[in-house]
Amino acid sequence: MTDQAALEPVAALLGRVLPLLRQQAAAADDKGFFPAVSMQSLRDEGLLGLTVPARFGGGGASLRTFVAVAQELAGACLSTAHLWAMHCFQVDAIARHGSVALRDTLLPKIAAGDVYIASVTSERGRSADLFTAGAALRTEGDDLLVERSAPVVSGGAHADGFLLTMRASEDASEHEVSLVYADRRDLRVDECGDWDTLGMRGTASGGLELSGKVPASNLVGGRGGFAEIARTSMIPLSHLGWSACWLGAARGALVDLVAWFRGNPPPPGELFYERLAHVRVELELVSAYLHRVLEQVELARAEGRSLAEPRTQLQLNALKVVASEHTFHAVDRMVELGGLRLGYGRRSPVPLERHFRDLRSASLNHANDRLWTGIGALTLLDRSVSLI
Repeated sequence: MTDQAALEPVAALLGRVLPLLRQQAAAADDKGFFPAVSMQSLRDEGLLGLTVPARFGGGGASLRTFVAVAQELAGACLSTAHLWAMHCFQVDAIARHGSVALRDTLLPKIAAGDVYIASVTSERGRSADLFTAGAALRTEGDDLLVERSAPVVSGGAHADGFLLTMRASEDASEHEVSLVYADRRDLRVDECGDWDTLGMRGTASGGLELSGKVPASNLVGGRGGFAEIARTSMIPLSHLGWSACWLGAARGALVDLVAWFRGNPPPPGELFYERLAHVRVELELVSAYLHRVLEQVELARAEGRSLAEPRTQLQLNALKVVASEHTFHAVDRMVELGGLRLGYGRRSPVPLERHFRDLRSASLNHANDRLWTGIGALTLLDRSVSLI
């Protein structure tokens, strides 16, 4: 199935939301505020529930549709697309690993557009290792006590609920990590620290202090079950979704740049065409690898195979580093093509400067340095070196 075919079920609603996202993108970036109007449009059009299984009232969208929609949204506003994609990662984890009580209660609300979920995996005083946690879950009768300090939570101040990683219990090791859902109404939520960054300013990813009490049925995947959820749900969805967002933003920049040059004579000479060709080929390579990894994940899920095997994890990690680096390189080349006036100006008719700043964050978001190390370790585990 092509991206175009995957988009057919949502083409009409995308036609309504994309112009609004484009209109709001510059203001959210300039002022560094959460794109509330854009996110409300996603609620109203049912996009928050796009990946919720149909039996809960959601769109029941495939992974391919998720990836295609992420690209389209990011071509209009990368910050909004990033927030939406991260929400979808949380939805997938709950739909696949949540308790019956949690799924039956929460998923219909998400499908109705009533609940936007933020991810809470960062933690003050702890390394960036996704598979460790410091703050411990405690029990009180049939409830779980949550007390969490997170320095970075994308869209957290505006979320209706949170999916948090925590140490499984007070006597558990830092590697025994649990995942728990907390409704905002069950928490005290205090903002701490601002989000005044180079790019991705509209994600409003400031810190939060969270404390409260939630039902034990809100535990996702069982006590200490986060590692399996991460490898089979959150990492595949995040690396596919982020890569799709970055590709969509870079592709959108190229669409605008090509349109501008077609209406205005490009600089003469072969150097211009060579540089333009490099941009196109970088994006073609990212697109090809994204869709090949997507096929592998789709096939594994259809056959009931685990996504935790070394080869699959290696390719998912490789997708993230390849997409983050090549999409930024492509936009960097576009800035060079546009020159000082078109490529570097903040009020340019082609917002390359904003795309450049936004995509500079891609390699820092779950840092590539750590992923390269992981890819090296996984290479030793895949003795057959079975390439994709």
